[in-house]
Amino acid sequence: MGDLERLPVGIIGASGYGGVQLVRLLMDHPGVEIVYLGGNSSAGKSFAELYPHLGHRVNLTIEAIDLDQIAKRTQVVFLSLPNGLAHQMAPILLSKGCKVIDLSADYRFRNLETYKSWYGGERHDQETSDLAVYGLPELYRDRIAEAQLIGCPGCYVTTSLLALAPLLKQGLIIPETAIIDAKSGTSGGGREAKTNLLLAEADNSLSPYGVARHRHTPEIEQTCSDLAGHEVTVQFTPHLIPMVRGLLATVYATLRDPGLVREDLVTIYTAFYRSSPFIRVLPAGIYPQTKWACSTNLCYIGVEVDPRTARVIVMSVTDNLIKGQAGQAVQCLNLLMGWDETLGLPQLSFYP
Repeated sequence: MGDLERLPVGIIGASGYGGVQLVRLLMDHPGVEIVYLGGNSSAGKSFAELYPHLGHRVNLTIEAIDLDQIAKRTQVVFLSLPNGLAHQMAPILLSKGCKVIDLSADYRFRNLETYKSWYGGERHDQETSDLAVYGLPELYRDRIAEAQLIGCPGCYVTTSLLALAPLLKQGLIIPETAIIDAKSGTSGGGREAKTNLLLAEADNSLSPYGVARHRHTPEIEQTCSDLAGHEVTVQFTPHLIPMVRGLLATVYATLRDPGLVREDLVTIYTAFYRSSPFIRVLPAGIYPQTKWACSTNLCYIGVEVDPRTARVIVMSVTDNLIKGQAGQAVQCLNLLMGWDETLGLPQLSFYP
């Protein structure tokens, strides 16, 4: 791709962890030119002032959010904002001809009442919400390619659903028995100062949170129900672990056929994800580690069967900031533009 073919894109919310990952990935993307970085509290500052380690490549200033200007200069806009802000901007950007990729929860739900009951606030954008496509490429690749508005799933949801999808789609488990035990690094909490994310608080400690009421639960259940073909509820418990990046979701569920063995499941998973370049189904007896996915858009999946309990155990790992956030958004962009799905996305981890 030559420079003349580069797609002009903008990022609103460029100063957070999701925003800086987007900047890093898009700066190395051969089909894209970042022409706008926007923010509120950081407006007027150079991006290099916020992130000096990128100053040698990124010569852009954070600008005030002006939707008219953004629409004039960009064709695709990434919204990397706290929940509750994207729905105030997306309808305007879409009306002005932009395509929108949202990294928040605002456009992940088909039913706005579900959003309001878990996230609060008023919504008056049902018509826009109806346009949104759920941005999990491994399940909704064809829909994403035709979308105007994409609501990308969160890190816990992505990692958990990729573990569950083959089981539910193939009817291999009793859906209501599914339990998701997930653990994420502290970067999943964002860059804003929070007491529980301080080194003195998080280091040498492992802590559950959002037990039985985490906001990602209805999002997981929505897609699980879609895959199973009927209403599904799951048990989901997230945990904070004392490292910066990485996410492990261990899923337990009761098999419908207790005669299935580990090798059967590995074969089924391998076939299910045969056209998914970012999914690595591991050989029997190999279990994934978060370090393997660090700074990549990959998801590593290991599968085990416990014949004593007739349960399947699926272990899924991602980098919560890449496949769980910015990388997935870029993957959606590639599909949206008809490009190779892997374009500009890292597949080799930082190791050790």
